[in-house]
Amino acid sequence: MPKLKGKIEELTITSKALEREMPLLIYLPPNYSDLYTYPLAIVQDGRDYFQLGRLPKVADQLIEAGDIEDLIMVGIPYENPEVRWEMYHPDGKWHQEYVTFLVYELLPFIKEHYAVCDLAGNRTLIGDSLGGTVSLLTAIHYPNTFSNVIMQSPYVDERIVKTAEVSANLSAFSIYHVIGKKETEVKTTHGKIQNFLEPNRELKDILSSKTMADYFYHELEGDHTWKSWQPDVFRSLQEMFKKSNY
Repeated sequence: MPKLKGKIEELTITSKALEREMPLLIYLPPNYSDLYTYPLAIVQDGRDYFQLGRLPKVADQLIEAGDIEDLIMVGIPYENPEVRWEMYHPDGKWHQEYVTFLVYELLPFIKEHYAVCDLAGNRTLIGDSLGGTVSLLTAIHYPNTFSNVIMQSPYVDERIVKTAEVSANLSAFSIYHVIGKKETEVKTTHGKIQNFLEPNRELKDILSSKTMADYFYHELEGDHTWKSWQPDVFRSLQEMFKKSNY
């Protein structure tokens, strides 16, 4: 029999917060039905994850193998690296507006049009680099809306470490966190060279000290590229969306 494949829809919604049209990539699992509800993953750097990360293909394989639950994934492509920085970075001029978009515009839109579970524990934010940063910060500030995070090589500075340190309401969180051992000289959007590895280790120490539903941390052998992140996509989905034993 031919392998079942999920369906990908492309559409656009208007964000009042960001005052612009936002493209979306919607992955619906094989045999999707409105009669059921599904866990939701909202994916920053959506086109990168769908193409370079091969996210739909990985999900298809894991769903077919029975390794993970059926799920809906919503990818948010970025316009260009500069706009991405302004939306994802805490100092970006549209950062707060982007978080508002995620929580108060995108999520209600998805709930209106697709059969997603209506619990924070069934909602995951995914991102690499700055996409991982904005995913973590959004979940920390809205723990009753999102309580799961997958972050691959997130950008971390003292402010982000402090935000995690003072956050008390993480008991329901599940966080998947990886960083590459070679990420000691990463060229950022604005051309600076920064060490990503040590701040991520510091963040790991903070998160490990918290009471959480689950915290997974691993140091990859690679660097700050999709060559390192793509193979890790398999494990990230397996860890976050593994089927319950009951």
